Amino acid sequence: MATIPVIVKHQGKRFEVELDPTANGETFKFQLYSLTGVEPERQKILIKGGQLKDETDLGSLGVKPGQTFMMMGTPGSGDPGMVLRKPKETPKFMEDMTEAEAARAEGATPAGLQNLGNTCYLNSTLQTLRALPELQEELQNYKPLRQPQSSLFTPSTAIDLTASLRDLYKQMSETQEGFPPMMFLNALRSAFPQFAQKARDGRGYAQQDAEEAWSQIVSQLRQKLVIKDKDSNAGDADKDVSFVDQYLSGRFDTVLECSEQAAKDAGEMPIESSDIFFKLNCHIGKDTNHLRDGIMASLEEDIEKHSDALDRNAVYTKKSRISRLPKYLTVHFVRFYWKRETQKKAKIMRKVTFPAELDVVEFCTEELKRHLIPVRDKVREIRKDEQDMERARKRQKRAHQEEEQAAATFASEPLQKKKEAESKATEPKSKDDNGPPEVFKTDAEYEAEKAESLLAAKRELFGLIDPSLANDEGANKSGLYDLRGVITHQGASADSGHYTAYVKKQGRLVDDPKAPGGKRREEDGKWWWFNDDKVSEVGEEKIETLAGGGESHSALILLYRAIDLPTAEEVK
Repeated sequence: MATIPVIVKHQGKRFEVELDPTANGETFKFQLYSLTGVEPERQKILIKGGQLKDETDLGSLGVKPGQTFMMMGTPGSGDPGMVLRKPKETPKFMEDMTEAEAARAEGATPAGLQNLGNTCYLNSTLQTLRALPELQEELQNYKPLRQPQSSLFTPSTAIDLTASLRDLYKQMSETQEGFPPMMFLNALRSAFPQFAQKARDGRGYAQQDAEEAWSQIVSQLRQKLVIKDKDSNAGDADKDVSFVDQYLSGRFDTVLECSEQAAKDAGEMPIESSDIFFKLNCHIGKDTNHLRDGIMASLEEDIEKHSDALDRNAVYTKKSRISRLPKYLTVHFVRFYWKRETQKKAKIMRKVTFPAELDVVEFCTEELKRHLIPVRDKVREIRKDEQDMERARKRQKRAHQEEEQAAATFASEPLQKKKEAESKATEPKSKDDNGPPEVFKTDAEYEAEKAESLLAAKRELFGLIDPSLANDEGANKSGLYDLRGVITHQGASADSGHYTAYVKKQGRLVDDPKAPGGKRREEDGKWWWFNDDKVSEVGEEKIETLAGGGESHSALILLYRAIDLPTAEEVK
């Protein structure tokens, strides 16, 4: 269908435009954007019956050649001449990229890991640990100490597991194909022979527990991967800290007390201790329905031990509370237990739900609670204020559209009806109508008001962070965590079945002049599902199905990350 020449008037200027009747209103607005510099979402184009909508079929308007349209709106930048700019970087098309460049492109599907014979437990563990950007950065800087040469009397040392992990992740970053983790698997079996155990039928290697693989890898990283203090002297290692201690470990304050009054009467005092932990356990009993129930059960338990005061065994209550929260919190569902009848590990099938955002404040010491609660509550207040502002904005937008529609309808009505409406408008108003007329804000005004309000709230939030926590880079400062990874197990026994991993996608970088560095990450709620060498995208609703309740995939390990809080740079 041929285009129709029309005239568009905007701010005293006339623009000749070829209107395509097969297109929609959004396409027409982009045409005007190239001429006027006014972004499509800021344009108001008046037509008979109201305002042109993005979804309007232009062919349905019955436009005649030479017809005139009125357009209102100003460019967001205030400078129409700066609409088209040369990109800062020359675009590079996928077909021109190398395999490594394509793998590193924004939004590229990550590499899977080939199953080398019952190694799904390892593949899922490696994919979930890879979700820690801080780990990737420190591994790139890792340089192992020089190993002594082996001789007849001095056997060679085990392969450096940390160096093997560094090399594996580098190789995975350069491909989108399923990669065989052979070198790392050899390093793991060399360091921990249990993972080289043969299957009972003698065919290949036995299936292993992903939680055991996770724990052993983390223990090796704790020994080897050290973060150098940038402010200390080159030879000063006292300020250096293990990566695991900084980002993955927390601390318990524990009280062990005899439950019998006779021991207390005999002068036996409670035993207080402080211990490091690398994961929280979720114990699963007949009354466990939610993650919170299982964690609380693991923090308060009864044990039997010898009492010196009673000179016999007695029941003690062990109560632990968290005194330091790590940035990355690992939670282990204790689903496997030793079944005597079958002489092998069995699995607890019970369904246990878990949240996308975890609040752990109730599991903390009273001192830590005092630091966390003001920050946590302020975060929730800011979120509610943002939601209220957005709802108010939508309400006003609807009201404005209805008013414009009414004005357009009024303009097309006969003269007699207009006079009647005008006479009604001049009649005395009731008491309820004496308020000032509603002032409609533009999108730009709303955005400016929202940005100003948000900055003030962030400054207040930043001021609530306790200095001792603010100086602890690897600590959680609010008590709130966002779910980032899930390792699942399918089957009825730890000695069989299948492991997979779900990892939340990293948000894509978008331009935002208000964000530090002019960029921010925008998440779409999607997850990567790693099923050995098969990698696919799933929605967040899939994660809700991993609570268990049968032999289908059920969560075994959860990886949570502390929610983001404003930095000193953001609140300047």
